[in-house]
Amino acid sequence: MRMVPNSPYATGSQAEKVTFERLRRAFDDRFVAFHSLKPTRHPHKRFPEIDFVVCGPEGLYVLEVKGGRIACRDGIWEYRDRYDNVSRSQEGPFRQAESALRGLMDTLFTGLPANVLAPVTTGYGVVFPDCNWREDGVEWEPPMLADRRRSMDMEGWLRGLFEHWQARGKSGEYLDEDALKPIVGFLRPQVDAPASADTVPLLDQVRDAGRRIERLTDDQMRMVDVAAANPRILCAGGAGTGKTFLAERLARIWAGEALNVALVCRSPWLRHFLASRLSIPEVTISLIGGIHLDCQRAGLERFDALIVDEGQDLFDTNSIETLDRILVGGLETGRWCWFHDLNNQSLTAEFDQQAKDYLESLDPVRIPLRINCRNTRVILEWIQDTLGADLGTRGAGSGPEVRQHSAGSPKEAAECVAREVVELVDVGGLAPGSITILSPFDYGESCLTEDSSFAASHIRRLDEYSMRGTEGDKVGFARIDQFKGLENEAIIVIDLPAPDKLSGSGPAHYVAMSRARSVLSLVQMIG
Repeated sequence: MRMVPNSPYATGSQAEKVTFERLRRAFDDRFVAFHSLKPTRHPHKRFPEIDFVVCGPEGLYVLEVKGGRIACRDGIWEYRDRYDNVSRSQEGPFRQAESALRGLMDTLFTGLPANVLAPVTTGYGVVFPDCNWREDGVEWEPPMLADRRRSMDMEGWLRGLFEHWQARGKSGEYLDEDALKPIVGFLRPQVDAPASADTVPLLDQVRDAGRRIERLTDDQMRMVDVAAANPRILCAGGAGTGKTFLAERLARIWAGEALNVALVCRSPWLRHFLASRLSIPEVTISLIGGIHLDCQRAGLERFDALIVDEGQDLFDTNSIETLDRILVGGLETGRWCWFHDLNNQSLTAEFDQQAKDYLESLDPVRIPLRINCRNTRVILEWIQDTLGADLGTRGAGSGPEVRQHSAGSPKEAAECVAREVVELVDVGGLAPGSITILSPFDYGESCLTEDSSFAASHIRRLDEYSMRGTEGDKVGFARIDQFKGLENEAIIVIDLPAPDKLSGSGPAHYVAMSRARSVLSLVQMIG
């Protein structure tokens, strides 16, 4: 499901962040979920806010999220958070959701023709991601509630919610892309009113960039149709051109054709990230070293189709032979799509030109990806000018300037990182979880060990399992080569000298800097 914005708004609700990630993994990109929507109308609230609005072929649905322990006594609802703070309300979550839906529809009817909204099924639901709820009540029916167990299968629960309201509705029509476009556009219109960067708050610049990235990602969907229509594809593009996004989408399409699909990469971090987004029985996400065992576990002799992500790491004879054996028809006549980036990015494997030449000799259709849909134009042009790398064209429009800091010692660098985190979070308004610090070294060898008290309270060391979800209370830390194929809203690069195209900066600079969607900060070692 496409999320708008593509990362959660700053919120103290861990339950909303969990729900955000579960919604992201549900369905495909025909569905859109809007986080923290604030319609102008509401039956009795002056400043209403809706946790989530889900819009898709089955209609328009409001979701109210309540975290912590939930209780209802004598008509009074109680919500107890993780710090044991209790809030009470006579208006329960189901009435909240119902009134929010009424206000939302009143707002939509003021801005859209009645015939646009007439076929739309509407409804609401409530999510309790932290507790098990087994009670029945007059204000809700079972399909309207997702507790901890049911919310873990968000797509399954939403299907039941849609069916519930469609059964009660008068229209229940299936909405195609043309019918959804004016509704989605009105809920969160694409607005680009230029202003100088120094007059626009950092968080607003980040949000604007996120909206433009979503629009560019939609453009990339055309490439999926080309890939799906051809049996063998060699798809090349620089960092940020949407290769992983297209790999996910293609896996869904091929699985929908009843094909058993293997999506293969070398990085355990990327594998766990992909697994968090693709929970489809027909798709096996595997590391190259474990593909034979995963094939057996799936009860297959061979896979019907193969997708390779970060394929530049698999241009070697052993990987080619391994993949040839697990694919029906082999690489010569089988169905496969190989996404790769030759921009000096192979950090974990020795690039073998003969392996690439072999794939090219099989006469695959070649798809070049030229539109960068990850980085702002500021970051895109800065990396291209500094490193001479080709990351595609366009980018996501204007954004914050690249932030550069110099340090003469590891201690100075650590102090600079601390100031930068405070600046981005406390002044800029970014959520800590939307920031990742990248170093060429493990944590124990990085400059962060020079300021252990700050690091302990503000920084979380990431691992491959962290890629299955987000923790928003701390800034993440990762080694550069482990973070390949991944991204975040803001990236702070540490422990590297200033990049220089003329001196031949290594692939670490390219990988680290291209991970940033909107904010790139460099703490550079000098001397």
